[in-house]
Amino acid sequence: MTVESLSIVEAILSSAVSAGTIYLIASVGECITERAGVINLGLEGIMAMGAITSFLLTLAYGHLVAIIGAALVGAVFGLLHALLSVSLRLNQIVVGLAITWLGLGLSGFMGAPEVARGLLKALNPSVPEYLAELKQAPRLPEMRMEPLSDVPLLGRTLFSQNALVYFGLASALVLWFILFKTRWGLSLRSVGENPALADTAGINIFAIRYLAVIVGSSLAGVAGAYLFIGYQPFWVEDLTRSRGFIALSLVILSSWSPLRAIAASFLFGGVETLQFRIPLRGFGAETPQLVMMLPYIITIVTLILISLASRGRIPAPAALGKPYSREE
Repeated sequence: MTVESLSIVEAILSSAVSAGTIYLIASVGECITERAGVINLGLEGIMAMGAITSFLLTLAYGHLVAIIGAALVGAVFGLLHALLSVSLRLNQIVVGLAITWLGLGLSGFMGAPEVARGLLKALNPSVPEYLAELKQAPRLPEMRMEPLSDVPLLGRTLFSQNALVYFGLASALVLWFILFKTRWGLSLRSVGENPALADTAGINIFAIRYLAVIVGSSLAGVAGAYLFIGYQPFWVEDLTRSRGFIALSLVILSSWSPLRAIAASFLFGGVETLQFRIPLRGFGAETPQLVMMLPYIITIVTLILISLASRGRIPAPAALGKPYSREE
């Protein structure tokens, strides 16, 4: 392999990890939520709110406050989702879609130049207002782990990423351990499989579902923050571009396992990266749009193959999407 080819492969792998981290953080959180029996279709809106929150707070106070703020905003939306779907037992699909549209609409409103200027001034009057009009913020710096970052092929991919990439990997490992190696994780999984039996065993169904939804939504907020300050540090409306829905599909692709979500997310990140590197010469003007469809087509085909391989019996938690009431 020539030096030029090696450099291209290294760039693709590094970009796959960078792009895949958006999906990793969101899908790992959703794995926990769905394992407790709640499906959150509001990821798209929560990620959008995390992105606009990180935009404003990064300009006002810096990256750390922005990430914490995005997580807290995600938690608030998660609390709203849990209140409606767990306590009031409303349809989880309807609740999730409502939160998506609420988040997308509110983030678009907050990102409007005149509104962003006012919010930025309220957060920190010393910050020049024109920064809100630029719709840009400083990007998270890379953490170069020398000399490992100089290793050919894998050095840049694994040892020269920003902090949220490593946060995403750590979250997947920690949540997998909690989910499958601890008593609390067993309780959470039992709530998602048979809440009536878990209730009989003395497990607090509502507390676990509330916590799972809030944790998953907080991570979706962080995923939105990463999308803005770690991947694409300039604000545009519809910044998320259906990435929340893709993260939902990756939960199925990973069979509700945080560890498998690592591979699924980076694989999809690689596909997303390749769409910008496929040669377009010799094709019509519509080719760029067709190439941009590639990640979504591959996702659909993969889900179909998984369904066929499992003969239509995708191993979802048995109580997923089903409200629980002790009267039943």
